Amino acid sequence: MSTPETPKQMLALTAEATMLQLTATRAIGDGFAAPIVVANARHADMIDSQLGAVGAAPRALILEPAGRNTAPAIALAALAAETPDAVLLVMPSDHVIADVAAFHAAVQRALPKVQEGWLATFGISPDAPETGYGWIQAGEAIADGVHRVARFVEKPPLDAAQAMLAAGDHVWNGGIFLFRADRYLAELGQHEPDMLAACQRAMDQAERTGNRIAPDAAAFAAAPSQSIDYAVMEKADRVVVVPVAMGWNDLGSWDALHAISERDETGNAHRGEVLAIDTRDCLVRTDGVRIRMVGVSDLIVVASGNDLLILPRGRSQDVKKLVEALK
Repeated sequence: MSTPETPKQMLALTAEATMLQLTATRAIGDGFAAPIVVANARHADMIDSQLGAVGAAPRALILEPAGRNTAPAIALAALAAETPDAVLLVMPSDHVIADVAAFHAAVQRALPKVQEGWLATFGISPDAPETGYGWIQAGEAIADGVHRVARFVEKPPLDAAQAMLAAGDHVWNGGIFLFRADRYLAELGQHEPDMLAACQRAMDQAERTGNRIAPDAAAFAAAPSQSIDYAVMEKADRVVVVPVAMGWNDLGSWDALHAISERDETGNAHRGEVLAIDTRDCLVRTDGVRIRMVGVSDLIVVASGNDLLILPRGRSQDVKKLVEALK
């Protein structure tokens, strides 16, 4: 269902609202300014339409001329901030956060240190030895619920993940950050000066139309493609992690969607015109074609337009094999 034209962020997967709309509405109200959105140019009209519909019209919509990973994208946003010391809450637009109040409380815990110049990341309280996430070891507490980062851990093998889960002082790296714009840019300039220079040139030479900013393509192409973790967070000295249990999920698979979806008394989660008899523990979604099921269990069935996907629950990561085969 996620296509280059309509990626996961633009889909309504967990509620009537889209992932993008749900993300934006977590940052509306006291203390929050209108959002800065960094996105692909082809999605600009869709973003303005979706965010306008929920009262979160972007103050700036930065249209990346190419994908260069998260560190340059966030640099563009920091350069577009209203003031150099503006505090940026950096959120991927396709994550699930079930407990928004817990998220807001974690942001408030981090804010005093961030205003002092620290870079903050939010650590997801782990409930499984996940090998698909990065992990963070929380070191000494320097404020209530705020810890120095002892180390970042790349996606670990299973035995290492089990050990970190058992140790109790490690959290998942959820990829959500809080820092002042000037502090992020200063750290980027220290550790990746070529990247910062490329982003500054791209913004200096950008075309501006209304709320839309189109950075110069040639200048931005010179920025190395790196994640914020690798380029800045793992190298900076003053980095804190705020552990939080907030019902977070990066919704990376159909199995993940089934796990967080409302299910009926037989364990089925379905959307669209579905009739299931003597059927248990299935995820079924359709945007048009009628689906009828009898006597099956533990299946994922997704109908989108003329495409139909059927696979056992527990193997949704193997959708990647299908995508590769289709290419």
